[in-house]
Formats: sequence, structure tokens, C-alpha cells
Amino acid sequence: MTTEQDQAPESSAERVALWRAMHVQVDPPPHVFEDEVGLRLLAPAESWRDRPDMDPRSTRGFRAAIVSRARFVEELVAERAGQGVGQYVILGAGLDTFAQREPATTAGLRVFEVDQPGPQAWKRRRLEELGYGVPDRLRLVPVDFEAGDSWVERLAGAGFDATRPAVVVSTGVTMYLTREATEATLREIAALAPGTTLAMTFQLPTELVDAVDLPVREATLRNAATSRTPFISFYAPEEMLAMARVAGFGSAHHVSGTDLAGRYFAGRPDGLRPSSGEDFLVATV
Repeated sequence: MTTEQDQAPESSAERVALWRAMHVQVDPPPHVFEDEVGLRLLAPAESWRDRPDMDPRSTRGFRAAIVSRARFVEELVAERAGQGVGQYVILGAGLDTFAQREPATTAGLRVFEVDQPGPQAWKRRRLEELGYGVPDRLRLVPVDFEAGDSWVERLAGAGFDATRPAVVVSTGVTMYLTREATEATLREIAALAPGTTLAMTFQLPTELVDAVDLPVREATLRNAATSRTPFISFYAPEEMLAMARVAGFGSAHHVSGTDLAGRYFAGRPDGLRPSSGEDFLVATV
């Protein structure tokens, strides 16, 4: 039973989880990313693939973008873990399932999932119901942003060691935040221990989106506004790089969606490719 303290995930987190599963179920191998754990957590009605936002044809670009960014992030985390980094922070974790799918990587890694209290309580309950549980290496960190909670303070209370480097990831978040809020987040992360790496996605301005993807971008903006979660912030790559440098990062580079398309989707006979419009900032303290 869902209570005020135990609220179902936001619609955007739900879509991401279902698109991950759909990639496995409807796209031919090789699969760029395999994750059906989120689908099991949600346990939607059997007709879930009949929803308009799950249409296998019209959502091809969306789900390709979602799985490419997920693979990029987890490859980065595995690389840094191999270099001795022992902390992984997921801001706005939603239905991320890294801790359930990658036990070998997480064996030497403490994962901190930062999210709103209600959806996170729901997720905790579902993890326990399905037998995954919440092992010590996974720390669920509820942060009530609307009440002014400091995610950095909440992390410390959950066992995060600010004297040691971490990988910090934020995907699918910046478009909902003001520029000032994103700048504040960048400053907070840049103040963490040397060697900390940030991977953050951002939405490109419409004029930088590939022409073939403009109808998809326009539909996305309309749907977001209708859902009362409008996109309010867009950045050119040079803007985001400049923000990172001003915030205090020692190095920063841009990874485009086109780069990821070439890395993960080249030569596919089915023509699957991610829609353009979302790129990565990767910055190191």
C-alpha cells in the first residue's frame, strides 16, 4: 500500500526504466545496455507496451538515447573503480538499478542514491519485496530539496567520505533546474575531494539539435509542459564547459550524443540510433 511517505516514482523515472527494458525486449541484439530490473520493480500491467509513450516505433530514438547514456555512465564508473575510486553518487537516482545488476563492480564500491524521500521509500520497499534488499554497500539517501535539504550534508550522514574521491552522476535533471541551481550543484561537487569525477547530462538549445530530430524535440517539450515538468534550461556545450571551470573543476570536456551514437550504434543493421539533443559534461576536480 502506498502512503504519503511511500510514493510511486515520477513519470520520467518510470519511462526511463521501461525504455531500458523495452530495448532488451524489442530491439535485436547486440543490446547496448541490458536492464529489466526496473521493469520488475514497477510491475506494470501487462498492457504497458501499448501505452502511447511506449510505442516501439515512435520511441526508438528515445530509448536508444537512454541506453547509450546509461552505458556511458556505467563504463565510466567501472573505469574509475578500477583506478581505486570507492564511492559512486547518483543524484536524482530514480529507478537506477546499478547496485542490483553489477555486484562485481559494486563489491568494492559504495553506492549512494540521492532522491526525493517519497519515491525512494517506495523503491526501498520494492527492493525488499523482490528479495534484492538494501545491502550495506548501497546507501539510499533521501533529500527533500523542496524543504531546503542539503544533499551534501545528507550524504555525509549516510557515510560518504568527503576526503576521498568519488564519481558523481546526474542524468536527465538539468533541464528541469534553473541555471542558478545547476551552477550551485557544480560548485558543491567541485568542492569535493581531488580526483572526483562528474558526469552530467544537459539539453542542447533547439538550434543545435539535428534537423531530423526536431519533430521529436518539439513533441518532447510539449509533453513535458503538459506533464507540468517543463524543460526550462538549455545549454550550448561551450556554456556548460565554462560553468564547470568557473565552479572550480580542474578539467572538463564535452561528450556529444553523436559521439555516443558512433561508439555504441555504428553498423547496426536495424538502424537504431539515439535522438540528438542531450550531451554530457565530464569534469574532474
